[in-house]
Amino acid sequence: MAYAGFENLGERAEDANEPRPKRMTRHIGVVVYKAFSLPSIELVPEVFQMANDMNQGGSSDGGFYRVRLYSADGGSVLSSSSIVVWTLGLQTIDASAFDALFIAGGKGAQDALRDGRVIDWLQAASPSSDVVRPIGEGRLLLRAAGLDKLQQPSIQTSSSQRRASAEDEHFNDADARFDSAKAALNFVKRDLGGDVARNIAGRLSLSGATTLVSLLSDARPTTSTEKVRESARWLQNNCQSQISVSDAVRVAAMSQRNFLRCFRREIGLTPSEFLCRVRLDMTSRLLAETDLPVDEIARRCGWISGERLVRIFQEQLKQTPSDYRMRRRTQIEGDRHSSA
Repeated sequence: MAYAGFENLGERAEDANEPRPKRMTRHIGVVVYKAFSLPSIELVPEVFQMANDMNQGGSSDGGFYRVRLYSADGGSVLSSSSIVVWTLGLQTIDASAFDALFIAGGKGAQDALRDGRVIDWLQAASPSSDVVRPIGEGRLLLRAAGLDKLQQPSIQTSSSQRRASAEDEHFNDADARFDSAKAALNFVKRDLGGDVARNIAGRLSLSGATTLVSLLSDARPTTSTEKVRESARWLQNNCQSQISVSDAVRVAAMSQRNFLRCFRREIGLTPSEFLCRVRLDMTSRLLAETDLPVDEIARRCGWISGERLVRIFQEQLKQTPSDYRMRRRTQIEGDRHSSA
């Protein structure tokens, strides 16, 4: 078994009853249980630690944000990946002490449902917290506490979680990591501003970090047309990265079905076709204007490999990249002579 590096996030249980600091400090709680998914929560402390590093005017006793892990019994808790984290017991903290609560996902949620202490504590803690965010299977605990249908702004569930709950509670760690990071960043944005939140998003070790930066924009589109055009611009500006249509759906903040329909109507292409065309335009320009090898151009234009670039080029343009480069340069040279 390995121990996770959460030492800076919590004290041993005997220190948990110290006087609460002034409300300048924002208290963030993460509820875990045996066989919880560590990836589902690992970016939460990372986001708030970065925010502390950037917020020099915060609390002097450990930062503006204090993140603590909690479990029913406290002490060491084994995650589903056999990594142990240290937690404080739920009974050691006033349930009304939190500004934000995150409930970890993971296969152990089914067993945690049978622990009445966790359910009772969530019922007591949720009303006073600004944000309550279940991650993945954490939604099952929220539902057991009777809180999933409350019409209050503090209970926040993501679109992926709402889809998952309708599909036999099928969750995955990639969506959980993204959703938990997004929730933490939005909390930081509210406290410290969009610039700080976007700075943190750009530094996260997360696939889709550029998506988060866009989602944190202060001027978000509202109509479906604006959302589609914004996502098209985002695809164009980030085509050199390993992005996908799923990322564009997140940027648009629409259901996938509605997004695909509206995108085709507004742009005249599917998102996949549009992304491919944008990458081909960039590739064609680099082939004509530089001597970079095909593999390097492939990396710069978001293709997985040079082989994939060659295959796409032949499918779309009916020629190899090398043939295109030679013909295009011959054409450019001919145009120069004609204009001379």
